[in-house]
Amino acid sequence: MPTEADVPATTDSAVAAEPDTVTTPVDGSTTNGSDVAVIEPRDTRTWSERTIEELTLREKVAQLMMPWVIGDFAPEGSTSFARARTYVEEEGIGGIIMSVGSPTEIAAKVNQLQRRSRIPLLVAADLETGAGFRMRGAVFMPGIIELGGATDFPSLMALGAARDPALAYQMGRITALEARAVGIQVPFAPVLDVNNNPQNPIINVRSFGEDPALVSELGSAFVRGIQDYGGIATGKHFPGHGDTEVDSHIALPVIRAPRERLDSVELRPFQAAIQAGIGGIMTAHVAVPALNGGDGGASTLSAAVMTDLLRREMGFDGILFTDAMDMAAISGRLGAGEAAVRAIEAGADVILMPPAVEPAIEGILKAVEGGRVPEARIDESVRRLLNVKEQLHLEKSRTVDLEAIPYTVGIGAHTEVADEIGRRSITLLRNGKDILPLRGTRSARVLSVSYRRPSDVLAGRYFNRRLRQTYPRLVTAEIDQNNASSLEEGLVRQARRSALVVVSTYVTAVSYSGTVALPEEVTKFVRELAELGVPHVVVSFGNPYLIMDFPDVQAYVLAWSGSESSQKAAAGALFGDFTVSGRIPTRIPGFAEIGDGILLPKKELAGGR
Repeated sequence: MPTEADVPATTDSAVAAEPDTVTTPVDGSTTNGSDVAVIEPRDTRTWSERTIEELTLREKVAQLMMPWVIGDFAPEGSTSFARARTYVEEEGIGGIIMSVGSPTEIAAKVNQLQRRSRIPLLVAADLETGAGFRMRGAVFMPGIIELGGATDFPSLMALGAARDPALAYQMGRITALEARAVGIQVPFAPVLDVNNNPQNPIINVRSFGEDPALVSELGSAFVRGIQDYGGIATGKHFPGHGDTEVDSHIALPVIRAPRERLDSVELRPFQAAIQAGIGGIMTAHVAVPALNGGDGGASTLSAAVMTDLLRREMGFDGILFTDAMDMAAISGRLGAGEAAVRAIEAGADVILMPPAVEPAIEGILKAVEGGRVPEARIDESVRRLLNVKEQLHLEKSRTVDLEAIPYTVGIGAHTEVADEIGRRSITLLRNGKDILPLRGTRSARVLSVSYRRPSDVLAGRYFNRRLRQTYPRLVTAEIDQNNASSLEEGLVRQARRSALVVVSTYVTAVSYSGTVALPEEVTKFVRELAELGVPHVVVSFGNPYLIMDFPDVQAYVLAWSGSESSQKAAAGALFGDFTVSGRIPTRIPGFAEIGDGILLPKKELAGGR
């Protein structure tokens, strides 16, 4: 090929007439036996424009699919490896949502799939409390050896209790940095639902709180933190999942609020996030009759909600992800193909976690070929997705450096921010007889009772470790829904012989159990402590509304999550290691209003008062 110097010069008039052309000799010299150069048009199309023109209809539809891939070690020949390879090489999907795994294992798998994919994959993950939400918490049994991982922050409601947009921004920033380091471009965060229903079994502490103004402020700061550092923030769950009493993983919730209330509460944080430039929004599998003319169907499948309201009225032009399409609110009513078609008709760009990829692709393909869905509608979403991939420069660099991960993920500077959020979020709602801060008498016999899910083996690990530093005679007991009834009587006997009982409850909405309530045996035990006059403290590492079940509790502390940062902060707060200043961001009917919280100054004298 000749160099630029070899190309014959053109006249000024030729340049003016053909601004988007170049001159190149054909066959290395002349055309038709003369020295006249042939004018070839310059390709000025972007990568995304060229790519979409090269795709078949089926390939375009496949770009809309984002199936679930676990971040486990999957060697060649394993079922897990074969499934992921089929998604990428045979189905030609456009992206994946990564589930649990270690940071390096997830990064290695993402790299491998990126190399096998003809078009760069858009990679997402649920990272509501930072990268540690999916990449931390693994333990080696039976010794319960924690395997470490990414930074795991306290819950978003902890940020609501701390009430500091700067901390929300930092949490978003660190989430983006750690996600991008392992090859994830789209953190599915933040949750922008306003948790205004104490009986909500699925949002709860995943929300910043009940005040739409506070949720808007913290949510927008979180969005800016993610997107200033290379991630695509994704607000969820539009148009709002906070006022429900049904888990959409199990059934279809219905929100019956009028449009005026929805505008001032549920929709407000999403509008603020859109104004902050949020790049993604995830739908909610909830029915909101006031938004779709009384139709009782899921918002995910409603054009009135997803196109008319979100895109046209509220001005959102980013990527619209469905919530997981294998959830019972959708999959229990429709097949994979029909559900995917309806979501596309409603305005979705990405079909997240279809129950089966191929039927979802075939369903949409047939709908286009049969005239039900215009091909232009498919092109609209594909173009949006390819543009984002180009903005992220994935067409130039789609893999990550595995050796660089330990210098970004889970580092001390990041965990320090998580620890600060933990400390500043601790909220004291009751302190009968000024039991807190604790005296810390080393000879005292103290009973620590932890209620947790059977699988949550780290619940109480860091909290009790700190208690034992002060109370060498500490006795611990762990209960769950399987053994609560058998242990209750024995715990009451131990409590009678104790100088202090600390009850910690690890009840959160992320378990998808359909409930955030305590078993009756646990609430009865706490009520008996009050009746017996045994000094006691209840620390909630999750659901803040539990005090409604034991109204006479002596001391009640909210720590908001079972993360290591929250556990260490809660224990430190009991001993007065720092000033407790958190304020509750949600009402507890009959017990607390938004903004309540007892200020507990740091204990000045070491060793107690």
